[in-house]
Amino acid sequence: MPTTDIAPRDRLIVALDLPDIAQAEAMIGRLGDSVSFYKIGYQLAFAGGLALVPKLADAGKKIFIDLKLHDIGNTVARGVESIARLGATFLTVHAYPQTMKAAVEGRAGSGLKILAVTVLTSYDEADLAAAGYRLGVSELVEMRAKQADATGVDGLVCSAEEVGALRGIVAPRVCLVTPGIRPAGSAAGDQKRIMTPARAIASGSDYLVVGRPVLAADDPKLAAEAIHAEVAQALNR
Repeated sequence: MPTTDIAPRDRLIVALDLPDIAQAEAMIGRLGDSVSFYKIGYQLAFAGGLALVPKLADAGKKIFIDLKLHDIGNTVARGVESIARLGATFLTVHAYPQTMKAAVEGRAGSGLKILAVTVLTSYDEADLAAAGYRLGVSELVEMRAKQADATGVDGLVCSAEEVGALRGIVAPRVCLVTPGIRPAGSAAGDQKRIMTPARAIASGSDYLVVGRPVLAADDPKLAAEAIHAEVAQALNR
């Protein structure tokens, strides 16, 4: 089961996968109080979107900065120090031991939580083999989860398909954040390991990352509220 001390409406993280700040601010305005948690990834971050972080924090929102850092230890640690000053809640790094250790060091003394990305949800067995990995998806996810737990990161980004297995591997303090969430009837897009909100929560996911099914909806606020309702129903079962 997912961690119980998270407010139900905080479990939905809407990915602001938009090309500029103006469109992101317009979407935030449309969503209003239906969304309390936003993700800023490469597209928006590289268009100046990191400037939104302190504004959103001041407005009482939570922010997930999804940059998947991976570099030499000192570079990662110093980068995390800078990001920690923005007021974000989550930051992603790739789940390599040296990178995770450096990120935990860099966030010391701040409220920033480090999430380690195990295997991207757009990857399957063939993709890993093509990249030179000898392990399959589940084996690599399990190995990196154990390393992440030992390193002291706060959470993992993983497919909802892997959540059940990971709950038996990592400590209860480790939160599980799952992208690749698609409400029933939504297109899979470029994701290969997907799941509905209800099934993801039932599997033990703590947070659900949703982008296109909300952003591309005729009524984004209504789409977000529908996900909240599905999450609440799954939590009450």
